[in-house]
Amino acid sequence: MRTMPMSQPSVKLYRGRVADQIVDDLRGQILSGALPDGVQLPSERELASHYDVSGPTVREAVRVLTAMGLLNTRNGSRTTVTARGDAMLAMSIASVVQFEKTGAGDVLGLLGALNAYAVEQAVERASDEDIAGLRAAADQAAEIVDVESAAAALKHYFVTLSAISHNPLLAALCRFITDMQIGLAVELSGGSTEDWRRVAGSLHGARMDIVEAIAHRDSALAVQLVRDYHAKVIKRTQSSPRAKQLKETDPGLINLLSAWLGVNVTLGGMPSR
Repeated sequence: MRTMPMSQPSVKLYRGRVADQIVDDLRGQILSGALPDGVQLPSERELASHYDVSGPTVREAVRVLTAMGLLNTRNGSRTTVTARGDAMLAMSIASVVQFEKTGAGDVLGLLGALNAYAVEQAVERASDEDIAGLRAAADQAAEIVDVESAAAALKHYFVTLSAISHNPLLAALCRFITDMQIGLAVELSGGSTEDWRRVAGSLHGARMDIVEAIAHRDSALAVQLVRDYHAKVIKRTQSSPRAKQLKETDPGLINLLSAWLGVNVTLGGMPSR
């Protein structure tokens, strides 16, 4: 593990909330890549000397950056930069969803809109090799042996779909919201392979139609197919036995979604990629 030498603060520190200024300076260096993911920060004493502040001031700044998910502190080791775009995005979206008490229907509707834009971009930008990869992912998602492997294959299909848009921000948004959709689907299936086949397995043809529309560079058709697909998923998800049961006490599945985020999106463990 290497330690990065510190560059001079971007602005002169002034009296007042000095810890906030250190947070801003370090955050800027992390996001710019001057302090890349995985490197160790200098020791607390070295940072205090660098910024000409006290140790408690440095500790306060480090605590704030750790809460943001930009640093990782472990007892007995140096503070490490953990600048991963997906992790930061996950924390931000999860916070908004939980704070605003967003329901599952709104999340799934947003994913449908994002994927519709993704296929528009894919029609214009995807290479033949990209499309072949999406077709292979669609075939893989049709093979349902158990819920866990089927969920992973379905996520791979939609992650590939967003990736071939060659729009990094769009792809990142789609990846995390797909995580939420698939996570909810797994929860609502209750581990039942039969229920998974009913909701997702029977839509293999629809997923393959999306691939072919992209291959034929038919943007209007691809967008319509994606919208139709997500409408069917929402309808089938909401009609599952477990969803009907939960709706008696959790009408928008708000609590279910919040609980899933609480378990799967934390500073110590972001959704895997």
